[in-house]
Amino acid sequence: MPALQRVFLVGPMGAGKTTIGKYLADHLKLQFADTDSEIELRTGADIPWIFDVEGEEGFRDREQQVVEEMTLWDNTVLATGGGVVLRAENRRALGSRGYVIYLYASVEEQVKRTRRDRKRPLLQHGDPEQTLRQLMEVRDPLYREIADHIIETDGCSPRTVAQRLVRELTT
Repeated sequence: MPALQRVFLVGPMGAGKTTIGKYLADHLKLQFADTDSEIELRTGADIPWIFDVEGEEGFRDREQQVVEEMTLWDNTVLATGGGVVLRAENRRALGSRGYVIYLYASVEEQVKRTRRDRKRPLLQHGDPEQTLRQLMEVRDPLYREIADHIIETDGCSPRTVAQRLVRELTT
């Protein structure tokens, strides 16, 4: 087990990256950061607005810049957006600069967890379940490609997943 100075959480929307990341950072005595929050902070606008105005490509450009910087932050648990793995540059930065944990959530669980969330631009049009299935088909192999550790989050509270991760990573 490598010294955990940089822990990167990847996975689909609804997997619990932000919530689990906060618990994990607390347990590991590291700071917590989130790429989406950083993008919103730097832009002064929320993610749905960025998608509306700049499109997904504009958002991905901003995301890549933030990932390039934030993956160099020491003593940090970093939660990433679900689509961060779409760009090879992001996968390289994440995979080579820290310990990558894939928080796996089934499509059924993602549907349950995102059902009422209006801040998910990719789920605002068409059938959300079909969209999540299509996203998972493309992204799951990319998450697995860079993951040092995979943990299933279905049916578990974020605190439980974080506690399980701490046990698995520190023994």
